[in-house]
Amino acid sequence: MRFLSVLFATLAFLSCQKGIDDYNSSPEANLEALWEIIDQHYCFLDYKAAEIGLDWNAVRTAYLRKLSPGMSRTQLFEVLCDMLSELRDGHVNLYSSADVGRNWSWKEDYPDNLNTEVRDKYLGNDYKIAAGVKYRILDDNIGYILNESFINGFGEGNLDDVFHYMRLCNGLIIDVRCNGGGYLTYAERLSSRFTNEQILVGYNSHKTGPGHHDFSQPEAEYLRPSEGIRWQKKAIVLTNRGCFSATNTFVRNMKECPLVTILGDRTGGGGGMPFTSEIPIGWSVRFSACPSYDARMQQIEFGIEPDVTCSLNPKDVEEGHDTLIDTARQMLAK
Repeated sequence: MRFLSVLFATLAFLSCQKGIDDYNSSPEANLEALWEIIDQHYCFLDYKAAEIGLDWNAVRTAYLRKLSPGMSRTQLFEVLCDMLSELRDGHVNLYSSADVGRNWSWKEDYPDNLNTEVRDKYLGNDYKIAAGVKYRILDDNIGYILNESFINGFGEGNLDDVFHYMRLCNGLIIDVRCNGGGYLTYAERLSSRFTNEQILVGYNSHKTGPGHHDFSQPEAEYLRPSEGIRWQKKAIVLTNRGCFSATNTFVRNMKECPLVTILGDRTGGGGGMPFTSEIPIGWSVRFSACPSYDARMQQIEFGIEPDVTCSLNPKDVEEGHDTLIDTARQMLAK
């Protein structure tokens, strides 16, 4: 019900924006419409002004200069996508019938800290699959779970089987590197296996008006323990810059769980719940409208720092070893 109330409030707010009929179909009108949607409804303008020096008014002026009356739809699409890229937000997209504008700066400017060929050697060929989860017990009796996406779901029964199979392991590794997100339901379902009591994991809010400061009071988010089999030993979550959106939230939740350590690189972020609108030309725009925070009310839009920083060593890769997996195994062996 809480989500629905936020959804209805936001949709009502969006319906109050300047109507499409108030614009014409010129390049300037479409840029102005897009700029205004972001100006009134995007939830990170103040935060990104402070963090990366974003001046949204200056962006409008700069990109209006890039327009010309006779420009093609393709050229207009490129200019509008470039304007949106100033937000540095992977949840911001522009959709036309021919293309999808996107921004991948949250991961493409950083090392992957993952070699899938090397990682897959740890899985071998005889690993088990429970819906969207791959898993096996490594030869040092450390459990290894690989979750590459929260789009491919898994049920409570799947997780019960996984954790029952791992019950005699000395420790557990959960590898979510390059998991670009998916459904928050699955992220919460997995993280709920690592706490025996309800714990505060963060806060969320939503826009209540067109001003940059118009937000609802932050509402606490709690992680409730699963009614299924829960993990009672040490666990390590492996992260890199490819952890985005729902995976970013998963890492946020796991960071608050007892006996869990986050190891690897800062996550890619994606701390805003996305909503959509439309500009006169008929293109849709997706943008972050509801910010999420961690348990200390810190923004998670630009990612979450690990408890232990660890990078993939090129020499290890040459020898067929994954530095993060091996480091996690050594930590759990202690």
